[in-house]
Amino acid sequence: MSTEVQLMTADELLAMPDDGFDYELIKGELIKVSPPPGHEHGLVAMNIAGPLYEYAKKNNLGKVYAAETGYLLEENPDTVRAADASFITRERIENAGTVQGYWKGAPDLAVEVVSPGDTVRRIEGKVAE
Repeated sequence: MSTEVQLMTADELLAMPDDGFDYELIKGELIKVSPPPGHEHGLVAMNIAGPLYEYAKKNNLGKVYAAETGYLLEENPDTVRAADASFITRERIENAGTVQGYWKGAPDLAVEVVSPGDTVRRIEGKVAE
């Protein structure tokens, strides 16, 4: 007896209720990433994102996004990933116009803070996409 995985779209992921966990889509398959990160993880991410935000804003370079921001990297089946901090250039934002749902494509910069429970395979998987 085989179990068939029910594929999900990026729109369905976006509409999911918040249950306290972080999810991503990998080729349409819903992946529970983790419970909310701990104190140290949040502090490290903010120590990176805060100065990055200030620099980008001061120099009108683009926008910096928080950890919950998803990026639609592939479609049919959909892959949606999120980084702990990310940046998109002003030019790309202006060219995109109004974005509904997830940004289509990767950010120009993605920052991933490695947690003690992360595996090399998980981090390499995120980088590869």
